[in-house]
Formats: sequence, C-alpha cells, structure tokens
Amino acid sequence: MKRLNFTLDSETVQLLAELSEKYYDGNKSQTVRAALESLAVHAGHEGWVIAGYTPKELDDEASCHSCGESHEKGEVLYRPVFEKGNSPNAFSSMPAENWLDCPECAEKQIHQ
Repeated sequence: MKRLNFTLDSETVQLLAELSEKYYDGNKSQTVRAALESLAVHAGHEGWVIAGYTPKELDDEASCHSCGESHEKGEVLYRPVFEKGNSPNAFSSMPAENWLDCPECAEKQIHQ
C-alpha cells in the first residue's frame, strides 16, 4: 500500500464521501479505484456513434442488422445516423455495410 497526497475541492470530497458510503461501506480507497477503473474502460472510446435513426420503407426483403430478423417489402426499418462522439460502443470508422434496424433494436440502441 502506498500513501498519496493530493488536494481535492470540497465538492469532490463530498461526492467521494457520499459514493463511498452508498456503494463501498465508507471505503474511499475502493471508491477511487472503481472510479479510475471506470475511467480507464471508457478512455479511448471516441469515434462514430449512433445519434439517431431515420425511417426507411423497404423496397425489397431485408434483415435487421442487429437481431437478424427478416422483414418484407413495405415494412419500415430504421437507418442509423452517425456522428462523432464518445461511447463504449463507438466505431473507430464509419460502418460501410448497409445497416437497417427493426423498431425494437433501434429503441434498445437509443436507450443504452
């Protein structure tokens, strides 16, 4: 174990105290570790993210990109709209494949 000395503003000290009590039985070291691990997981996840969807009426049979369910001509699926952003699900480059999601999969993606 190593002791580190650093200064935190009062709001951060309060947040650390609240989180450590709520989630880690008052263990501030464990709370800081969890926060650092979370930051490490999310670092570097910048790229193309789904910002929303536009509807697309099918001209022919197609399958949902996410679940693979087949859909017939005339049904409405949803094409993702990509923008640059941060997310654990970010793509490093714009997906090249024809991507259509069914309403259920599009809804799940929006609420992630």
